[in-house]
Amino acid sequence: MKILHTADWHIGKKLHKHDLSQDFDLFINWLCKAIKEYSVEVLLVSGDVFDLANPSSESRKQFYQALVQLRELKCKIILTGGNHDSPAMLNAPSEILKALDMHVIGGMPDDISDTLIPVENRVGKTELVIAALPFLRDVDLRTAIEGETYSERVEAVQKGIQNTFKMAAEVCKVQYPNLPALAMGHLYAAGISTSDSERDIQIGNLAAFDADQFGNYFQYIALGHIHKPQQVKAQVPTFYSGSPIPLSFSEYADQKRVLIIDTDNNFNSESIPIPTFRQLLKVSGNIEQLQLKLDSLESHAVLDTLIEVILKEDNYDATKIMQFDQLVSNFDKTGFEIVKHRTDFAHQLKGASELYKESIQLEDIKPKDVFEEMIAQHQYDEETRKEILMAFDELLEEVQSAESAKPE
Repeated sequence: MKILHTADWHIGKKLHKHDLSQDFDLFINWLCKAIKEYSVEVLLVSGDVFDLANPSSESRKQFYQALVQLRELKCKIILTGGNHDSPAMLNAPSEILKALDMHVIGGMPDDISDTLIPVENRVGKTELVIAALPFLRDVDLRTAIEGETYSERVEAVQKGIQNTFKMAAEVCKVQYPNLPALAMGHLYAAGISTSDSERDIQIGNLAAFDADQFGNYFQYIALGHIHKPQQVKAQVPTFYSGSPIPLSFSEYADQKRVLIIDTDNNFNSESIPIPTFRQLLKVSGNIEQLQLKLDSLESHAVLDTLIEVILKEDNYDATKIMQFDQLVSNFDKTGFEIVKHRTDFAHQLKGASELYKESIQLEDIKPKDVFEEMIAQHQYDEETRKEILMAFDELLEEVQSAESAKPE
């Protein structure tokens, strides 16, 4: 049996206000061809199906259209919720989708056995079981204790994740004895490489989970949340498939991929590269160098190439800034679009507030960045500062989850 692992679709994502819906459609078209070519029988999507907890009607339509395309391939589909997803929104059509052999686990159910999905082969025999574990929110992992220190709360979150995977393994052993099992997860494992487009999870990413704590029961662990494709050092094969399309300029050099697990070959996985539908470019230099580089661009992608332009000069110069603004404003080349630009003066030291005003566009600023800028203006000891940041992260997670309750 062949199982395809992907994650972090982020339907509805905009890259500096540029809609990426075409990128996702092209990916789904390619994915359908790959499923046919490799005779895939099970598709795993490990969280962050949508980019927002309350996706637009257009995003929801795109999601269901993708499911219709995939359904025609007679492939079992298992999707789990991520930290960007609303469990309630994902779970709403779950009963209808289940009848179509599409299983959705939007949030952690009360009974962990509800996350276990048996998989039959083409002759109707149950061949393996999938522990489809979604993103584990703070409320799923621990009970708040008054007076609990920062380090104790972090330890409780990590222990909660470990216990969840351990419980899933134990229930698998009881309900599906002698059957191989795979697990899905959406979390931040320690020792991996991130990109700018991942939103902080758990307690400000300080609760990075030690992958050794996954244990050794599962034959393969299919992870989501980290957009850079990579393997995690653990007791069993553990991989981030990565996002199928670049979601930030920090991912411009990543080779996007999906993974195919072969149960007949000791559950070994094969990395299948996804074609580049759209290039992301970073162009930097002084005014003259930028002009030359922009003039010499040649398009090699299906969709328009998106560009980040960085003016690099030794000394601050208002005239250079004006010339740079004109260069960006006047840029008009078929197949290319400048969506982000900033300045970098080597010999000018600036305070944090100045950097926010002059170098960072509004869409680049994360809520936590703003909060850290604010508390930096106060004198706190390290333990108090950690407590404040942890409280902020917990509130931010609650707000993001509550977005799903808002009307469109």
